[in-house]
Amino acid sequence: MTPSPLSPVSLAHAADLPRLFDVWHLSVRATHDFLADSDIAFLMPLVREELARVTAERLLHVLRADDGVAHAFLCVEHAKIEMLFVHPDHRGSGAGRTLVRHAIAALGATAVDVNEHNAQAHGFYRHLGFIVENRSECDPFGKPFPILHLKLAEMA
Repeated sequence: MTPSPLSPVSLAHAADLPRLFDVWHLSVRATHDFLADSDIAFLMPLVREELARVTAERLLHVLRADDGVAHAFLCVEHAKIEMLFVHPDHRGSGAGRTLVRHAIAALGATAVDVNEHNAQAHGFYRHLGFIVENRSECDPFGKPFPILHLKLAEMA
Protein backbone atom coordinates (compact mmCIF):
# COMPACT_ATOMS: atom_id res chain seq x y z
CA MET A 1 0.00 0.00 0.00
CA THR A 2 1.32 3.44 -0.91
CA PRO A 3 1.37 6.11 1.79
CA SER A 4 -1.31 8.78 1.36
CA PRO A 5 -0.19 12.17 0.05
CA LEU A 6 -0.80 13.64 3.53
CA SER A 7 1.36 11.04 5.24
CA PRO A 8 4.81 12.10 6.41
CA VAL A 9 5.94 8.61 5.36
CA SER A 10 7.29 8.10 1.84
CA LEU A 11 8.87 5.26 -0.07
CA ALA A 12 12.64 4.95 -0.24
CA HIS A 13 14.52 5.29 -3.50
CA ALA A 14 17.77 3.68 -4.60
CA ALA A 15 19.50 7.05 -4.10
CA ASP A 16 18.59 6.82 -0.40
CA LEU A 17 20.54 3.60 0.17
CA PRO A 18 23.84 5.09 1.42
CA ARG A 19 21.98 7.30 3.90
CA LEU A 20 19.71 4.45 5.03
CA PHE A 21 22.73 2.26 5.67
CA ASP A 22 24.24 5.08 7.76
CA VAL A 23 20.96 5.39 9.71
CA TRP A 24 21.03 1.63 10.38
CA HIS A 25 24.69 1.66 11.42
CA LEU A 26 24.42 4.68 13.72
CA SER A 27 21.17 3.39 15.22
CA VAL A 28 22.67 -0.02 15.95
CA ARG A 29 25.74 1.58 17.52
CA ALA A 30 23.46 3.69 19.75
CA THR A 31 21.03 0.95 20.80
CA HIS A 32 22.67 -2.47 20.47
CA ASP A 33 25.47 -2.18 23.03
CA PHE A 34 25.39 -5.96 23.48
CA LEU A 35 26.85 -6.46 19.98
CA ALA A 36 30.61 -6.61 19.52
CA ASP A 37 32.29 -4.83 16.62
CA SER A 38 32.70 -8.24 14.96
CA ASP A 39 28.94 -8.86 15.20
CA ILE A 40 28.20 -5.55 13.49
CA ALA A 41 30.85 -6.24 10.84
CA PHE A 42 29.18 -9.61 10.17
CA LEU A 43 25.81 -7.87 9.68
CA MET A 44 27.01 -5.00 7.47
CA PRO A 45 27.04 -6.76 4.07
CA LEU A 46 23.79 -8.55 4.89
CA VAL A 47 22.10 -5.26 5.76
CA ARG A 48 23.36 -3.56 2.58
CA GLU A 49 21.94 -6.41 0.50
CA GLU A 50 18.63 -6.44 2.36
CA LEU A 51 18.20 -2.65 2.13
CA ALA A 52 18.74 -2.82 -1.65
CA ARG A 53 16.21 -5.66 -1.97
CA VAL A 54 13.43 -4.05 0.04
CA THR A 55 13.97 -0.69 -1.66
CA ALA A 56 13.72 -2.33 -5.10
CA GLU A 57 10.54 -4.13 -4.01
CA ARG A 58 9.10 -0.81 -2.69
CA LEU A 59 8.82 -2.16 0.84
CA LEU A 60 11.00 0.43 2.56
CA HIS A 61 9.17 3.40 4.08
CA VAL A 62 11.05 6.46 5.32
CA LEU A 63 10.66 9.67 7.23
CA ARG A 64 12.57 12.62 5.84
CA ALA A 65 13.76 15.91 7.26
CA ASP A 66 12.69 19.17 5.58
CA ASP A 67 15.74 18.91 3.31
CA GLY A 68 14.55 15.53 2.01
CA VAL A 69 17.21 13.48 3.81
CA ALA A 70 15.89 10.26 5.36
CA HIS A 71 16.31 9.97 9.12
CA ALA A 72 14.21 6.89 9.91
CA PHE A 73 13.00 3.84 8.01
CA LEU A 74 10.70 0.87 8.26
CA CYS A 75 10.09 -2.37 6.39
CA VAL A 76 7.00 -4.56 6.83
CA GLU A 77 6.70 -7.96 5.21
CA HIS A 78 3.94 -10.50 5.79
CA ALA A 79 2.37 -8.34 8.54
CA LYS A 80 5.66 -8.22 10.46
CA ILE A 81 7.88 -5.23 11.10
CA GLU A 82 11.21 -6.50 9.81
CA MET A 83 13.18 -3.27 10.19
CA LEU A 84 12.73 -0.07 12.14
CA PHE A 85 15.70 2.22 12.59
CA VAL A 86 15.90 5.87 13.61
CA HIS A 87 18.99 8.06 13.33
CA PRO A 88 20.28 8.77 16.87
CA ASP A 89 19.79 12.52 16.35
CA HIS A 90 16.06 11.87 15.88
CA ARG A 91 15.49 9.39 18.72
CA GLY A 92 12.74 10.63 21.02
CA SER A 93 11.25 12.80 18.27
CA GLY A 94 8.28 10.53 17.58
CA ALA A 95 9.79 9.14 14.37
CA GLY A 96 9.67 5.52 15.54
CA ARG A 97 6.13 5.88 16.86
CA THR A 98 5.03 7.49 13.56
CA LEU A 99 6.50 4.64 11.55
CA VAL A 100 5.02 1.92 13.77
CA ARG A 101 1.59 3.51 13.63
CA HIS A 102 1.94 3.67 9.84
CA ALA A 103 3.02 0.02 9.81
CA ILE A 104 -0.08 -1.01 11.75
CA ALA A 105 -2.66 1.25 10.07
CA ALA A 106 -1.46 1.28 6.46
CA LEU A 107 0.61 -1.89 6.12
CA GLY A 108 -1.27 -4.30 8.41
CA ALA A 109 1.65 -5.01 10.74
CA THR A 110 0.77 -7.16 13.76
CA ALA A 111 4.15 -8.58 14.81
CA VAL A 112 7.78 -7.66 15.38
CA ASP A 113 10.91 -9.36 16.75
CA VAL A 114 13.34 -7.59 19.10
CA ASN A 115 16.61 -8.59 20.69
CA GLU A 116 15.93 -9.46 24.31
CA HIS A 117 19.04 -7.48 25.29
CA ASN A 118 17.59 -4.35 23.68
CA ALA A 119 15.37 -3.34 26.61
CA GLN A 120 14.65 0.08 25.10
CA ALA A 121 13.16 -1.49 21.95
CA HIS A 122 11.13 -3.96 23.99
CA GLY A 123 9.76 -1.13 26.14
CA PHE A 124 9.02 0.98 23.07
CA TYR A 125 6.96 -1.76 21.43
CA ARG A 126 5.26 -2.65 24.72
CA HIS A 127 4.20 1.01 25.04
CA LEU A 128 2.70 0.78 21.53
CA GLY A 129 0.60 -2.28 22.40
CA PHE A 130 2.83 -5.25 21.62
CA ILE A 131 3.20 -8.20 23.99
CA VAL A 132 5.62 -11.14 24.06
CA GLU A 133 4.18 -14.12 22.25
CA ASN A 134 7.28 -16.32 22.18
CA ARG A 135 11.05 -16.33 22.67
CA SER A 136 13.97 -17.85 20.76
CA GLU A 137 17.32 -18.55 22.43
CA CYS A 138 19.34 -17.46 19.37
CA ASP A 139 19.05 -14.89 16.63
CA PRO A 140 18.33 -15.96 13.02
CA PHE A 141 22.06 -16.51 12.46
CA GLY A 142 22.37 -18.94 15.38
CA LYS A 143 24.20 -16.42 17.55
CA PRO A 144 23.44 -16.35 21.30
CA PHE A 145 21.27 -13.22 21.20
CA PRO A 146 17.77 -14.21 22.37
CA ILE A 147 14.88 -12.86 20.32
CA LEU A 148 11.49 -11.85 21.69
CA HIS A 149 8.65 -12.43 19.23
CA LEU A 150 6.03 -9.73 19.85
CA LYS A 151 2.43 -9.52 18.70
CA LEU A 152 -0.06 -6.69 18.94
CA ALA A 153 -2.03 -7.32 22.13
CA GLU A 154 -5.34 -6.98 20.29
CA MET A 155 -4.20 -9.72 17.88
CA ALA A 156 -3.00 -12.16 20.55
